[in-house]
Amino acid sequence: MRLSILLFLMGLLSYLPLCAQPKNEIRATWLTTLGGLDFPSSKASYAAGIQRQKQELCKILDELKQAHINTVLFQTRLRGDVIYPSAIETFAESLTGHEGRNPGYDLLEFATAECHKRGMELHAWIVTIPVGNNRQVKLLGKNSVVKKYPQLCKQYKGSWYLDPGQPGTADYLARLVREIVSRYDIDGIHLDYIRYPERAQQFPDNATFRKYGKGQNLEQWRRDNITRIVRRIYTEVKTLKPWVKVSSSPVGKYADTQRYSSHGWNAYETVYQDAQAWLKEGIHDALFPMMYFPNNHFYPFALDWKENKSNRWVVPGLGIYFLHPKEKNWDAAEIIRQIHFIRKSGLDGEAYFRNRFLLENTKGILSTLKNRFYQTPSFVPPMTWADSIAPSVPDTPVLHETKEGIHLSWSPSTDNSTLPVHYRVYASNFYPVDITQAEHIVETRIDTTCYTTSSSQLYWAVTAVDRYGNESQPLYFKTISEESLPIWNHLPDLPAGGILIIYDATGTELFRTSDIHSQQIQNLAPGFYRITILTDNGQSIATGSIVR
Repeated sequence: MRLSILLFLMGLLSYLPLCAQPKNEIRATWLTTLGGLDFPSSKASYAAGIQRQKQELCKILDELKQAHINTVLFQTRLRGDVIYPSAIETFAESLTGHEGRNPGYDLLEFATAECHKRGMELHAWIVTIPVGNNRQVKLLGKNSVVKKYPQLCKQYKGSWYLDPGQPGTADYLARLVREIVSRYDIDGIHLDYIRYPERAQQFPDNATFRKYGKGQNLEQWRRDNITRIVRRIYTEVKTLKPWVKVSSSPVGKYADTQRYSSHGWNAYETVYQDAQAWLKEGIHDALFPMMYFPNNHFYPFALDWKENKSNRWVVPGLGIYFLHPKEKNWDAAEIIRQIHFIRKSGLDGEAYFRNRFLLENTKGILSTLKNRFYQTPSFVPPMTWADSIAPSVPDTPVLHETKEGIHLSWSPSTDNSTLPVHYRVYASNFYPVDITQAEHIVETRIDTTCYTTSSSQLYWAVTAVDRYGNESQPLYFKTISEESLPIWNHLPDLPAGGILIIYDATGTELFRTSDIHSQQIQNLAPGFYRITILTDNGQSIATGSIVR
């Protein structure tokens, strides 16, 4: 039975076309909890409601894993309220239908654990400067930031904001970040709206400017205020857990470029957001600029981010919600061209706004990602500027067959950070397994030192990965002995530069070829033949037999 499954799977896999896929690429989605836009669609007002919310989130994460998304930007602070039990702010309305009501479980803790089970990172997405419109502030009542800290808040065009010029604003946001990072095993803090509001020239901070401006130019003072908040949050995070990534989603156009004008809407001049300076100073690990623009409003500004990313990550945010007929009804080709451009130009991945439009397969975008761009898993790259030392190689490989399939085990790795490591599993029908190739990835994250699978590849490898993403050299497993090599129903694919050697049943070499479709193979008489592959580095690998 096992041999039949082996032959079937090998035959199936050999005919699946697979384009080269990147092993390291950030693939992110913004999962919005404000108003339940992406999640939750039901309320956790009692036990059954809690269970429904958990099941809904697990279904979402399962679908994201199937699409090989590796980063979830999970909205954690909404508008002066949060999705976890906090000593600073109250529960968001979207969890239970009532502002301030405890949902009866810790959603952030649950979401983090479920992401990690699926090999995905969770970044706590925090809306920073806005604290709600008049309705939201009224619902929050005495628990609102406006009531608790009126000196920090300004009303502008019908909504309330923290005043970036007040020194206490950085302190307040740093407290929130400290609470999240110290309590949860998150992988990142993602800052949203870390800027002044739209049309900010008239923002009512004249009194603050007179008190703290110290003769500065107003525009530069405002940029410095935002940068000071970013610096404070970055320092807070890295002091607590230096492996936790800090990122933000700036306006998609940094400033006017020589290539193209921003037409009056950019981060630097309009909302006082000097995001490229954050990368240059090293107070950011990544940017997810909101590049929700078509054509020349996208490409020149993407190049500008690329040329000024200061060896950190820039992951363009793609506005897939504009594909929807009720939005701007973009053609899907617009997003496809942008993904091609991102990869060709050497940016660090893609992020999608929002998750509902992704999973609802708007204009076929999810199918396109699965079938074309994300055919294989991919990893968040290592954060080498924080730590570049890989863990020790796993040791003591043990492999045996069980009723469930192949069981691998190994001894634990250690890391210079003294933090726990996790493991990745690779497999191939060629030895040694080439772990640089994404198509050989089997499991993206295992937190134990054993693994059982019903998969039927011949050779396996395990690596250790630290919290910074540094990956060890592989530990190899040979699953098949010379005596138990499979009988193939087709010739195996050759690795690059490989040569196929054909022997008869007595072990006599008949011929060698680098073309599995050669006429010599077609002319083989019916019979039993042994197969060996000679790799480009001269290694001879017994692969199996074939009956013709």
